[in-house]
This record gives sequence, C-alpha cells and structure tokens, in this order.
Amino acid sequence: MRIDILTVVPELLESPFNHSILKRAKDKGLAEIYIHNIRDWATDKHKRVDDYAFSKGAGMVMMVEPIDKAISELKAQRSYDEIIFLTPDAAKFTQQDANQLSMKGNLMILCGHYKGIDQRVRDFLVTREFSIGDYVLTGGELAAAIISDAIVRLLPGVLSDETSALTDSFQDGLLTPPVYTRPAEYKGWKVPEILLSGNDQLIDDWKMEQAIERTRRIRPDLLAHD
Repeated sequence: MRIDILTVVPELLESPFNHSILKRAKDKGLAEIYIHNIRDWATDKHKRVDDYAFSKGAGMVMMVEPIDKAISELKAQRSYDEIIFLTPDAAKFTQQDANQLSMKGNLMILCGHYKGIDQRVRDFLVTREFSIGDYVLTGGELAAAIISDAIVRLLPGVLSDETSALTDSFQDGLLTPPVYTRPAEYKGWKVPEILLSGNDQLIDDWKMEQAIERTRRIRPDLLAHD
C-alpha cells in the first residue's frame, strides 16, 4: 500500500511515521508513506497557500490552485483508489472505513488547515471526506496520522499476530471485554476466576457478555440498531 499525504506543515508528521507499527510496516515494505508539502506547488515567491475568504469572517482559507496542482501531479504518476480530505464537518471515520481502505492500493490524504478549504477542492478533487470526532484541531495532520495507523495496522504481515486486529473494539460492533495478565492476584485485586478455569467455551461466553455490558454502559449508541 502507498499513502501520499498533502500538508502545509510536514514536520508534524515526522514522528508518527518513524516509530512503532507504522515504522515496522515501512521497514517490511508493506506500506509506503510519503509526505508532500503543498507549498511546493505554490505559484508566488512567498509560497502562500491561503488567502482571505470572499465572504466576511475571521481566518484564512486554503487556496484551490496549489492543491489542484499537487493532486494533478501525483495523479499523473499513478492512479489513486481514494483522495481523502480530513475535516471536522464530515462523516466520522470508523473501523469499518479502516477495514475497507486497508484493501486499497494507493491512497492520498489531504490535510485541512487554517479556517477551511476552498469548496471547489471538495466538489471536484476529493473522493472521500472524514472527521475523527466532534471537535476541531489546528489542522488535519494528526488526524492523517491516526487514520493511516488505523489502516496500515490491518495490512497482512504488519502485526505479529494478525488475528489480534480481528478482536479489536468495533470490529464486531462492540467494545472489547476487559483483559488481564499475570499475576492472578495483586494487592488483593484478583483476576476473574472464569479466566483461570481453562474452559475455552465458558471464557468465550464470559468475554461476549462483558463486551455487550461494557458497550451498553459506555457506548449505547453502538447497540441502537438492536
């Protein structure tokens, strides 16, 4: 998989892609991640990528021209399955979206910044839009790192135990049940006896009950379809 990320502050993405799972995926040749500075496609000597909005209001707006030039140049080199714009006013990114995108070949991610982006970018250049939550960040760079991590960790061979991702929260519409490790008792705090029983069926049933109970308590919206 190849992911190209367009941003005006590429420095913000240096650390997330050089450590942990994302670095492992790159080292194994399972994922290629390239960061592009949109200013490289700016046409004036000051490398400006923003301007005032036509309507009144505070804040600057990302310009259509440098973004169009950047996307066009990258698309001339390869085809992209999706061109994704990250913005608070979009559908929330979910585990199901991560699953779907992990099966793609080439993705492009455009990071929003400033007060917003020229609507023509959204109307004519991008194919998908995502938000990571009902709040506003300074820019889309951290969201790009989050979404890339969620996608890349699902690629075959990235995780040492590939079945691990299948039991993550949201994969089956539920939050994960509580987990424990040794010692079985610490400061009088005990691991549930059922987990020490060795009875796989009873343990699986307990895990399902706990997952449903935890989901109902913390994220009842996930059970709203029931």
